[in-house]
Amino acid sequence: MSQDIDYGNLMHTAMRGLIKTVLTGVSETGLPGSHHFFITFDTREEGVDIADWLRERYPEEMTIVVQHWFDNLDVGDDGFAITLNFGDKPEPLYIPYEAIKTFVDPSVEFGLRFESPEDEADEDPVVEEMIEVEEEDEHHDADVVSLDSFRK
Repeated sequence: MSQDIDYGNLMHTAMRGLIKTVLTGVSETGLPGSHHFFITFDTREEGVDIADWLRERYPEEMTIVVQHWFDNLDVGDDGFAITLNFGDKPEPLYIPYEAIKTFVDPSVEFGLRFESPEDEADEDPVVEEMIEVEEEDEHHDADVVSLDSFRK
């Protein structure tokens, strides 16, 4: 039996639980006020279910915006399902919590970033931090955005 407490993994689990709690509230009552989310996820992660054309366009990671139009938000223990509109075409997605790389709510300048050892060899395996974001112009439907400009 190991004598070490794996605080990185414990934080990782707790922060993904926070995302689950937030999404559960949204699934029950909708997005309050001006809240909206940018969620970046690894499209290669086991369990990610997206349309083939989206996987071809975003072979490594994809960022979705949950704001004006979304449907069928179903929050489960291991991930969430959601239908988003891409160019007037509704597409269902399933995203395991383990696939999430960033979760940002720019309306309140809140964000979480999950980094693996491959991302930053000199940092802890899991780094959750506030991500500074700038309010974007009004989004329509589900936009895919790059968060590269927000990264350190």
